[in-house]
Amino acid sequence: MRFLIVSILVAVVAAAATAVNVTYDHRALVIDGKRRVLVSGSIHYPRSTPDMWPGLIQKSKDGGLDVIETYVFWNLHEPVKNQYDFEGRKDLVKFVKLVGDAGLYVHLRIGPYVCAEWNYGGFPLWLHFIPGIVLRTDNEPFKAEMKRFTAKIVGMMKDENLYASQGGPIILSQIENEYGNIDSSYGPAAKSYIKWAASMATSLDTGVPWVMCQQRDAPDPIIDTCNGFYCDGYTPNAANKPTMWTENWTGWFLSFGGAVPYRPVEDIAFAVARFYQRGGTFQNYYMYHGGTNFGRSTGGPFIATSYDYDAPLDEYGALRQPKWGHLKDLHKAIKLCEDALVATDPTTTSLGQNLEASVYKTSSTCAAFLANIDTKNDKNVNFNGNSYLLPAWSVSILADCKNVVFNTAKINSMATIKRFVATSVRDELSVSKAISSDWSYVSEPVGISSNDAFNRPGLVEQINTTADQSDYLWYSISTDIKGNEPFLHDGFQTTLHVKSLGHVLHLFINGQLEGSAIGNAGRPSFTKDISVVLKPGKNKLDLLSLTVGLQNYGAFFDQTGAGITGPVELEGLTNGSTVDLSSQRWTYQIGLKGESLGLDTGGSSLWVSGSPKSQPLTWYKTNFDAPSGDNPIAIDFTGLGKGEAWVNGQSIGRYWPSYIAPTSGCSACSYKGSYSSTKCLKNCGKPSQKLYHVPRSWLKPSGNILVLFEEIGGDPTQISFKTQELESLCSQVSESHLFPMEAWSQDNSTRKSKSTLKPRISLECPRPNQVISSIKFASFGTPQGKCGSFSHGYCRTTNALEILQQACIGSRTCNIEVSSAKFGDPCIGVVKSLAVEASCA
Repeated sequence: MRFLIVSILVAVVAAAATAVNVTYDHRALVIDGKRRVLVSGSIHYPRSTPDMWPGLIQKSKDGGLDVIETYVFWNLHEPVKNQYDFEGRKDLVKFVKLVGDAGLYVHLRIGPYVCAEWNYGGFPLWLHFIPGIVLRTDNEPFKAEMKRFTAKIVGMMKDENLYASQGGPIILSQIENEYGNIDSSYGPAAKSYIKWAASMATSLDTGVPWVMCQQRDAPDPIIDTCNGFYCDGYTPNAANKPTMWTENWTGWFLSFGGAVPYRPVEDIAFAVARFYQRGGTFQNYYMYHGGTNFGRSTGGPFIATSYDYDAPLDEYGALRQPKWGHLKDLHKAIKLCEDALVATDPTTTSLGQNLEASVYKTSSTCAAFLANIDTKNDKNVNFNGNSYLLPAWSVSILADCKNVVFNTAKINSMATIKRFVATSVRDELSVSKAISSDWSYVSEPVGISSNDAFNRPGLVEQINTTADQSDYLWYSISTDIKGNEPFLHDGFQTTLHVKSLGHVLHLFINGQLEGSAIGNAGRPSFTKDISVVLKPGKNKLDLLSLTVGLQNYGAFFDQTGAGITGPVELEGLTNGSTVDLSSQRWTYQIGLKGESLGLDTGGSSLWVSGSPKSQPLTWYKTNFDAPSGDNPIAIDFTGLGKGEAWVNGQSIGRYWPSYIAPTSGCSACSYKGSYSSTKCLKNCGKPSQKLYHVPRSWLKPSGNILVLFEEIGGDPTQISFKTQELESLCSQVSESHLFPMEAWSQDNSTRKSKSTLKPRISLECPRPNQVISSIKFASFGTPQGKCGSFSHGYCRTTNALEILQQACIGSRTCNIEVSSAKFGDPCIGVVKSLAVEASCA
């Protein structure tokens, strides 16, 4: 007993010794009495796997982050009321501890509403069925559940000493989420609800500040914060609160049926520099790593399985260059200014039209930001007796109010080209023997096959019926067609008119697929006329209605329905006659027979050898060996239509390569000028998503099982496993670029001594065991193009390739000065550039 008491006392003393006091004032978060400038990035633990977490966290730290931000996903952890799951990808405690072990802080956004393009906004659907409940308002049943779950998470964090006040990494928590965007729809009850939420959160005594994003009336002491593409004009609702940006959107999410959004890094850097220029001290990238919507976790509806988000770390965890590197340089530049930023408020003056200078100055330190917010024209400005060239839509950072250490439009970081290299399913004796050509299948019955089927008069709403236990709901009816029915004229051809709240519908007549209908991300509901042929006598109509992720955003989003609400009518083609089936008695089945049999695991004795190509409602199974190496793996689902896929029983998500993005909208995109989610798009006229991430930790060296459920028909032998490979490293730096950020230090005298250094290109192979194996292109002069498509310009030296080969081949890293002194001067009086493309092996 004495030993136990001593151990407890030692643990208490140790925790107290490392406890950190986190407060705030009008300038910044204050950690152990010191104001801090903090850079944060969002990584959602369930959108990756535990074996990926350490690498993602370390790459975030290497990129200059101080904080990792994550939501907490209520429906993931409590799928059934009072039954909790914190295992595997759901191990929140492990994730937070790994962040702390890496020396980073955590912002825990409990919510518990998260939005996040996550199914039902992160709420468990069982909330919907609590009598009298209304979500996200001053409603007693909802508040009781919200408090219970919030307290559960806070209690777990406290039990593990994870709050900074206990010596842990959590310095911030969030309650509610973007409620201010929609609170007017809830009337006066919204204000009392927000006051209650604030009081409830602070009563949990975490010892760290709480925030509410997008909540202008956040009650003291809650900090209101900004979300958006730009937050440099944001002002908190009280003079004693710091300016914080909880979501800086690094790109945008992908929807099935849409083109792929991306955001140029020059614009992100511009937005971040402007935020710190104008008084901000905490900024978070949403997302820093987006990851993958495994299983049925996507919301929307119609959110794709990939949640790449054009983030600095791509879906698979690899560095997205030059985005990661350019932002890393920005973070270092900001940190060079930290002493000045936290010491005082900025003084901002105009330097001309669309030109600003903001200065942070004390008796011992000075930092300045020079901004050109013109969208077209570069400008020369005079500041403190010196002349500076400011490119359009850029910010220059002067860490000592004299020397430019960083400009948001000038990228020194290298770029990379990554490709996915395939091993074909069809090649039984492929080089890697990654996958067998032997397939087996099970045909899913059309219509009602379950003993749990039930009858109802009229049409039922889908979510209330399925409780989201499955994407699928069968609506089945038999109708007796007499030969004298008027709509049977013209060879028994008629039209079925269907109205649905969405999201997808497949129509079967007498067991045959006759047509499909789909909504889209902007409008999930649809009305569809499908031409059908009926025979005299009894006809069986089976309508398979599908959801593609439940609504996750908007006022009263939880009340958004799905499924076939009607009318469902047979319409004659000759005299306009109609038979309304809507109010007749229908038979319903929740889910698929294959789901109830557990076919997703590959089990069951029902599998039959072969692969009946292009047959709808078919389960497929094959075995495969894991591709060699440790590069990320994806499946290319070209050849299939729509469905879900499992690897060793783990769902890699919904696939839908047959949903093609519009052919228009992917024109050239400039970083200059305000960004929107539709400004920069790629992949027009192609599948919204054809590559689907398979985490390596889910695989064995051999004997893996791939299971597919294909809804609309396709050829599974066309799919292929692919690994992500680095194709090229590139860099293009001009004589007008700044020299690398690594040359700067906090010491002003060091800055002055560096002022004569030249800009440099830097190449580095991403893996420790790789070296630069070839120089594919090198040109000093006026090279044109971009990584992967460089060409020589009108002037160039002849020695660039030889110099790069001698300096780089055989080394993992390569660093070359960009100057005429190094390469010669092929065109005097012209600002020249060095462009290089290399490969690693």
